[in-house]
Amino acid sequence: MAETLPPLLLVGCGKMGGAMLAGWLKRGLAPSVVVEPFAAAAAPYADKVTVVPGPDAIPAGFTPAAVILAIKPQEAAATLPAFARFAGPETVFVSIMAGRAIAGMRDLLGGDATVIRAMPNTPAAIGQGFTVACPGPGVTAAQRSLADALLAAVGEVAWVDEEAMIDPVTAVSGGGPAYVFLLAEVMEQAALAEGLPAELARRMARATVAGSGALLGASAEDAATLRKAVTSPKGTTERALAVLMAEAAWPALMKRAIAAATARSRELAG
Repeated sequence: MAETLPPLLLVGCGKMGGAMLAGWLKRGLAPSVVVEPFAAAAAPYADKVTVVPGPDAIPAGFTPAAVILAIKPQEAAATLPAFARFAGPETVFVSIMAGRAIAGMRDLLGGDATVIRAMPNTPAAIGQGFTVACPGPGVTAAQRSLADALLAAVGEVAWVDEEAMIDPVTAVSGGGPAYVFLLAEVMEQAALAEGLPAELARRMARATVAGSGALLGASAEDAATLRKAVTSPKGTTERALAVLMAEAAWPALMKRAIAAATARSRELAG
């Protein structure tokens, strides 16, 4: 495959880092390096990129167009200074660490570092992720374009100019897949409580959530309109929604949950 993406340095090859790397490889990737201390995590890509256990093992003279920071936010303070040597006009840092603020990352990388803060979500693993990104000071149009191409390799991309927006983004889309998976869990449990066989309960809950998501993605109508289309007057769905949409029920709980996750994202800033 022809190379369409420049040399990259991926720091961390966990689930999200690995999903992004797989997307880049499909688009064509120039010779790149992955820093991953756990060899098993990067094993599926070892024949396609250079995998090293730490920053000291990065090949001499390697100059990436972008350094993608895909580590846990709690590891940032100990990890980022080792990559400060890449800070400069030739390289942009793209962070997908939850909560870590641009200013804090620049302090760890050096004042010359250009940093883009992004928040993808786990459907990136199947190329259907949603990422919101924010450019930091000094990011050029070319660097933003490169970051957009990297993030678009695993799904849809949107940009915001105010970094503060990334915290609620983290709460909504970053954590959103977990809320959807929880919905499938509780639907399955409720089906079991009504006497349905376990296998049927699981298949039905999974297929209903997955199919509804696909319908929503394919439809030009908003979620409320699609919900109303399923809700016949005085029918079974209307009766169920009366419980779920009660004043202190699902809508209120979701607002509280998003507020809690947003607050935690801000606590992680460094």
